[in-house]
Amino acid sequence: MQIKNFIVSTNGPGLYEITSQIAQWVNGDGLLTLLIKHTSASLLIQENADPEVKFDFIQFLERLVPPSSSPEMSYLTHTYEGPDDMPAHIKSGLLPTTLSIPIENGKMTLGTWQGIYLVEHRLSARRREITACLLLA
Repeated sequence: MQIKNFIVSTNGPGLYEITSQIAQWVNGDGLLTLLIKHTSASLLIQENADPEVKFDFIQFLERLVPPSSSPEMSYLTHTYEGPDDMPAHIKSGLLPTTLSIPIENGKMTLGTWQGIYLVEHRLSARRREITACLLLA
């Protein structure tokens, strides 16, 4: 078993592709597991060919879970960390915080148009940590 921590800097809501960082580290045959160590960000496998997908995905999340300052979110009680905090926790609860990817011949078995993303849900810049665990066959 191999374990490595990756640090990803973010600058507000968005999909931050981390595929190449992870790909440089993996080797052999086995199973890669990724875990984001935060409750206001997520991990996602998504299309990495058309940048409009990333934009549309974030726009959808913003409509699905608006800031706590929006009238439709007035029922939220966890608001003291800002209007983006509790919505970020909700989004993180809806999206994966772990991913498992088979590794074959030292390569992730992702589809042609797939990439691995950290999904940032908070408005301000953050330093996010992802733990990777590679179980070799």
